Amino acid sequence: MSKLTGNSAIVTGGGSGIGQGIAAALAQESVHVLLFGRREDSLIKVSKKINSEGGKAVYLVGDVSKEDDVQQLVKHAIDTFGSVDILVNNAGVGGGGYMHQHSIEMWDRIMSINLRGPFLTSRAVLAHMRKEKRGHIINISSESALEYYPGNGAYGVSKHALNALGEYIQRENQELGIRVDTVCPGMVISEMSENLPGLNLEKCLTPEDIAALVIWLLTRRANIKIGRPVLIQTMENPWQP
Repeated sequence: MSKLTGNSAIVTGGGSGIGQGIAAALAQESVHVLLFGRREDSLIKVSKKINSEGGKAVYLVGDVSKEDDVQQLVKHAIDTFGSVDILVNNAGVGGGGYMHQHSIEMWDRIMSINLRGPFLTSRAVLAHMRKEKRGHIINISSESALEYYPGNGAYGVSKHALNALGEYIQRENQELGIRVDTVCPGMVISEMSENLPGLNLEKCLTPEDIAALVIWLLTRRANIKIGRPVLIQTMENPWQP
């Protein structure tokens, strides 16, 4: 029996890429999964696949940047499963370019999904987790949150801020038995990356690689703290042939 058997999890951006990989891995660990995202067709496809393989998954359509949607999300999880034991903040959007070239609209969109979203979802589940004195939040950040790549623009800023958000939440809640981990993947094969010119997909990470790390973080001994964001990357440069 898995250490996670009977737990329930919310996975934002669960309809594709890293989110889909994490949701599938959680289901294999006998975790009940609620997939959340904006594209219903993708959410239906992933939830059907999980359920057909013996797991338990439901979905809800919504936007992580909208407070009402997030409140409905957490209520739906508790009404359906009785608790929220795990939150995976995975939903995110890309956006490159130099700072002086960014439009206000692009900046606001990236910040609303990549930073406001994890803030809203974490705040909402913490109301439940703090009462239960248990819970685990996983933030999916980026290698761009640990480096400074010129031209990476608002995306890089949003992910640096996400790392800080996770650390604040960890320090404010760890005495209640709540853990927070932030994972910073290098280049992962996904809808956001698969068509990038010059990218060697054979040298990229896969969603399953990230999912395996997430499962380890969730199942490690309770007294072990990972003090800083966890960088996971390939040994070979994916931008080289």
